[in-house]
Amino acid sequence: MNSRISQVFRPGQLIYSQMKHLSSVGTGKQLYETLAVTVSKPFVYSVQLNRPKRLNALNETMWQEINCCFKELADDANCRVIILSGAGKAFCAGLDLESAISFGQGLGEHEDVARKCKFLEKKIKLCQESLTSIEQCPKPVIAAAHGASVGGGVDMLCAADMRYCSSNAWFQIKEVELGMTADVGTLQRLPKIIGCSSLIRELAYTGRKFLSNEALLCGFVNKLFDDENSLMAAALDIAEQIANASPVAVQGTKISLNYSRDHTVQEGLDHIAMRNQVMLQSEDFVNATVALATKGDPPVFSKL
Repeated sequence: MNSRISQVFRPGQLIYSQMKHLSSVGTGKQLYETLAVTVSKPFVYSVQLNRPKRLNALNETMWQEINCCFKELADDANCRVIILSGAGKAFCAGLDLESAISFGQGLGEHEDVARKCKFLEKKIKLCQESLTSIEQCPKPVIAAAHGASVGGGVDMLCAADMRYCSSNAWFQIKEVELGMTADVGTLQRLPKIIGCSSLIRELAYTGRKFLSNEALLCGFVNKLFDDENSLMAAALDIAEQIANASPVAVQGTKISLNYSRDHTVQEGLDHIAMRNQVMLQSEDFVNATVALATKGDPPVFSKL
């Protein structure tokens, strides 16, 4: 496992980390500035956006920390599934406008259009890579949204594997109101999630809010819950079910689903055939099939 994340933990214990070097479990202050990372159950990690006073708005530190966190958890053998949520009154209010102002000031340091473009490309790619780290993490990511999910918050939800929300949740592709085109994943991922081009274009062109019941109806979220407590309890329940399954099977399934989404059916079949000619030799396959055949105790799978 990755030596930079703790090897021994207890459920509910904070995982402390630093941007440049993740430490083992500590007893001092939390070193992530914008995220709270806890172990909720064995093999179940919770990543909570933790800027509640700013409604978890995305500043440059949060963009960087999300990328760092999900890449670390991708390599952590103690982590098999991740619950992504927001602290306070909202999941994520989108781009932090104070951060956007400083961003504009940085752009003003350049006069030449080529150099301005180079500056902008670097910033856009940083944000894209941050949320892509959620999608590319081989561990399933369950997003649990309450309150507002605006702009970058919707981008983040689109990068998750599954989405659940509370009844007070609402969503908004807000970028058009800021005079820009969404560029961090919603326009690329949302059409493949809900499959209705007409609705997506309406939401993206108008920037109107859509509420939790509409999100459920169009398939953006799996289930709708009365309040945040029942939402988080349900997310933890499904996370525990996933965590008890074979990590070889679950992570392979996510990899195959992501690959097949972006390729032809035959390319997807060829990809999983190549992968499974190796993975079917894993002890997980033997242990699971024997347990099913003998109707014995559920198998316990070793760390991957």
